[in-house]
Amino acid sequence: MIVPMKKITIMVQAKDADSSVSNLRALGLLHVEHVQPPTGKDIGVLKEDISLISSGLNILSEQEFLKLAPKEQIRPADWKFVAKHIVDLSKRLEQLEEYARTLQARISEWERWGDFDPQEIEGLKQKNIFVRFYQVPRKQIPEIPSGVFVKEVFIQAGFVHCAIISQEKIDLPFKEIPLPKMGLEKMRQRLSEDKRMKNLIIDDIAKSLVHREPLIEIKKGLEKELEFQEAVQGMGKVGTVSYLTGYVPVDELEKVENAGRKERWGLLIQDPSDEDAPPVLLKNPRWIRLIEPVLKLLGIAPGYRETDVSPVFLIFFSIFFGILIGDAGYGLSYLLLALWFQKKKGTSQNANIFALFYLLSACAIFWGILTGTFFGQDWLIARGIKPLVPALNEPVKMQTLCFFLGAIHLTIAHTWRAVIKFPHSTSLADVGWIAVLWVSYFLARTLILGEVFPGFGLSLAVIGMILVLFFSEPRRNVLRRLGAGFTSVTFGLSFMSAFTDVVSYVRLFAVGMAAVAIANTTNAMAAGLGRGIIGFSAGILIRMVGHTLNIVLGPIAILVHGVRLNVLEFGLNHTAITWSGTVYRPLTEKSS
Repeated sequence: MIVPMKKITIMVQAKDADSSVSNLRALGLLHVEHVQPPTGKDIGVLKEDISLISSGLNILSEQEFLKLAPKEQIRPADWKFVAKHIVDLSKRLEQLEEYARTLQARISEWERWGDFDPQEIEGLKQKNIFVRFYQVPRKQIPEIPSGVFVKEVFIQAGFVHCAIISQEKIDLPFKEIPLPKMGLEKMRQRLSEDKRMKNLIIDDIAKSLVHREPLIEIKKGLEKELEFQEAVQGMGKVGTVSYLTGYVPVDELEKVENAGRKERWGLLIQDPSDEDAPPVLLKNPRWIRLIEPVLKLLGIAPGYRETDVSPVFLIFFSIFFGILIGDAGYGLSYLLLALWFQKKKGTSQNANIFALFYLLSACAIFWGILTGTFFGQDWLIARGIKPLVPALNEPVKMQTLCFFLGAIHLTIAHTWRAVIKFPHSTSLADVGWIAVLWVSYFLARTLILGEVFPGFGLSLAVIGMILVLFFSEPRRNVLRRLGAGFTSVTFGLSFMSAFTDVVSYVRLFAVGMAAVAIANTTNAMAAGLGRGIIGFSAGILIRMVGHTLNIVLGPIAILVHGVRLNVLEFGLNHTAITWSGTVYRPLTEKSS
């Protein structure tokens, strides 16, 4: 559920602004809404400091450095010097890497010419010996004037790359190749020196890893200080009075009132108006809170006046995960990885993340058992192991199931909306949409799978359309209702979009089938290499690469498809959730 909020304005004497905000921060309940844009020298300095330390930490967090991090951590005496030193070294490293790439390209370009000293060639001009490099079409070599010496070096793509030597400066109608700044051997020496310098810089940056964890804590402190200063500078001022505005959960309001009496603040407590944008705080039973890590990862929340669909999101997200991964072996792999990560990094703060992974892994394992899939399917069938539910491996029945899941999922959306609107007559419009959705389900089966459209389908479509057209808008006049219904259909959910939304759930079948196909192909390739030591070893390698690829791509498929069906089709299109809410972040002393 979305916790109701109260809008609260706290009035204090201007001289007490800092101490009052400090007390509010200790209370940890007020989500601040700035009265004016917070500006000031302190804020600018803090932002620069946070940017500097963030840049340093981003460098230390790169994999090539992170793997070298020591267990012992030391707080730096001057963190600014350390962070700036890391950033400067990183910039120098980038410059060396860029120059090394350019140098390597030049070496590749001149290797076929051989080693020579460009300075010596330039010096020959004083002795009236002119050496120039040209790229000449092979057929035009005879056109080079007599009296010059032509040394062919190599031929490439029909062009002769050659050195032309003369006793006077001549102009030739061919492409001249400018001399490099240094010879081939010097280029190689410079590249070797750059590599040595890069290693020294990497070692120097690695020495700062001993400060990484303290720098993270320092950054958190700076961010909290910035939050505090912005709260102070964002206060409104009228004469000698400063005031702060924000939102507090209704069930925590008494604590703020008690603090106000103790500190002698002036308090104005109101219900949020329609123009206000209160933050969103979700408070759900423990099992529903499992979906919160997904919402945080996506950075989305329902609007304050919208519906919390967390229970439905969690249930269908888990179902979609099971179908999209579709392999008990992969599910077991995710489960073991989650167990390992929890043992290494598990805390009470991230317990929900691991609990969610266990649930999702269990769904993948369960679906894999139903379909008889464990790191592929064909090898099990060849050994006489049959799936528990063979129908789930039949494309037509699986597509039917996907359409059915879509119709059920979206029916829940409109049922939810109808219950919220009841007893208002506009709830009947959602009943109409439910009818339209099931007509879409039957139509998808007919057009895509070739099944017979049911006899009652046309009547159901007519009833649904009438309910949508007449009850989409709360108007007393019948004609106005009808006009508003047409407008709603045109600019909101159309009948065609309802059909396409139901059909879009077929992506569950398509992606799941693709994952199984990759697994089967991997196994077939490995099995075709023979039983010798080389074939056996190569087969193991192919299996590891193929199945690892599937395991890595699986979560990406979940984010692309499983999340989309919940956020877009279910949430935005049919539950009218805009996902535009601001997450409740109270002013606190400690980082969350």
